[in-house]
Amino acid sequence: MTSPNFDVKDAHKHFAAHCFNKAWELIDKENRTPEEDRQMVLLNQASLWHWTQREDCTKRNLSIGYWQASRIYALIEDSHSARKAAELSLEHTSEDEPFYLGYAYEAMARAELVAENRTAAKEYLASAQEQLERVTEADEKKWLGADLTQLSSKLQ
Repeated sequence: MTSPNFDVKDAHKHFAAHCFNKAWELIDKENRTPEEDRQMVLLNQASLWHWTQREDCTKRNLSIGYWQASRIYALIEDSHSARKAAELSLEHTSEDEPFYLGYAYEAMARAELVAENRTAAKEYLASAQEQLERVTEADEKKWLGADLTQLSSKLQ
């Protein structure tokens, strides 16, 4: 096998972020087509794979990547995949990081909501809200709080 004409480490760094951001653009897009839904999934998977190829990949990076995967699967109403990705996000999240832990629980709640398991969704939402109380950084508190409020309104 021949060596590529580019720095592989730089390529992994570029595509981990690029694919994550492109997936996020599709998450934010209203009225996605079925093809855009497929692209959203593929972009997230590519981002996660590139992260796993990086020497500087941390559990936090994986927690975020799996959280994004769970959000995507919830958007396309694939409750099984949303739950599996949320579980992986939770597994890779440190107890010492309430912002990320709150989002991992938010992903669990969202997955259970898609699965129409409202009781479990409410329990995970409560866990996410407990983590929100531990968040000290103002922007993080605002972002997580807004997502939890939005999710809570769907559980009323």
